[in-house]
Amino acid sequence: MLSIKRVLMIFGFALLIVVLGIVAFTSWYTVDESEQAVMITLGEVEEGISEPGLHFKMPWPIQSVEVLSKETFSLQFGYEESEDGEVKDFPKETKMITGDENIVLADMVVQWKITEPGKYLFNAENPQEMLEDATSASLRSIIGSSTIDDALTSGKVEIEKQVQELLSNLVDGYDIGITILAVKLQDVDLPNEEVRKAFTAVTDARETMNTRKNEANKYRNKRTEEAQGEKDAIMSSAAGDKAARMEEARGDVAQFNAIYNEYVNNKEITQKRLVLETIDQVLPNAEIYIMEDNGNTMKYLPIKDPASKPVVPAEQEGSDTNGQ
Repeated sequence: MLSIKRVLMIFGFALLIVVLGIVAFTSWYTVDESEQAVMITLGEVEEGISEPGLHFKMPWPIQSVEVLSKETFSLQFGYEESEDGEVKDFPKETKMITGDENIVLADMVVQWKITEPGKYLFNAENPQEMLEDATSASLRSIIGSSTIDDALTSGKVEIEKQVQELLSNLVDGYDIGITILAVKLQDVDLPNEEVRKAFTAVTDARETMNTRKNEANKYRNKRTEEAQGEKDAIMSSAAGDKAARMEEARGDVAQFNAIYNEYVNNKEITQKRLVLETIDQVLPNAEIYIMEDNGNTMKYLPIKDPASKPVVPAEQEGSDTNGQ
C-alpha cells in the first residue's frame, strides 16, 4: 500500500499539472478582425479590445474574456427568412392601425451592431429581445400617426426616417450598447383582397379627380395668360394712343401759339391767311375766283394751282365766243 505521504505527493503533482494547464490555456486569447473582446477582471468589466491578433491576460478565474462580433446584424420584424430563402410571416406582429383608422400589415428590417460590448453583455439579460420590442413600439407609434396613403405610397421614406429616430432614442435610453444603423420597410399591405380592391378603387377615383383638377387648372392658367396678354395689348395700345394724342395736342397748342403771335403782330394779314387756309381745307377741289366789287372777274388769278388747268377770265371767254 502507498503511504499517505506518497499519495499526497501524487495528488499535489496532479494538482500542479492541472493548475499549470489552466494557466497555459487561459492566459492568452485571439481576436479576429471581425470581432471585439471585453476583458473581465474579478467580475469588473474593463475597456473593450478591438485590435486583432494574439493577446495575453491573467489566468482564469482572475481574468476572463468575452468575444463578440463587430458585424452588422439584421432584425427581421414581422417575418423570418430561412437560409434556403423561404419566408415565414407573422401577421399578428405586423397588424397595426394607421392614424386614419385603417388596418395595415407592416414588415420591417432593422440593421444594428454592437458598439459597447460591456453594456451589451451586462446591462440587459436579453438585449436582442429588448431591441425587437422597441422596434415594434416604434413602428406602431409612427404608423399610428400616419395616414394609410402615406404608409402604402410615397410616405414610406418619411415613416422609415421617423421610426429610425424614435428607435434610436429608445435604444439609447435602454443603454444596452447597441447602435441602430438603418431601418427599412419591407412590405406594407392591406389585410385582405377585398380591402385591397376597395382601396384600389378609391385610389383610382382620387387619381382621376386629381387629373381633372390639373386639366382644369391648366385650362384656367391658359385662359388667364391669354386674357392677361389681351389686357396688356389693350393697355399698351391705349398708352400709345394717349401719347400720340398728347403730342398732337402739344403740336396744336404750339401751332396755335405761333399763329396767335403772328396775329398779334399783323392781324389783317393773319385773318386773310386763316380764311384762305380754311377754305382750302373745306373745299380742297373747288376752283376759287377772286371777284371785284363791281362783279367783274379779275383777269389774273395768282392763287390757282399751277399744275391744274388755267382759269380763263369771263371777258375773254365771251370774246372767244363772239369771235367764233
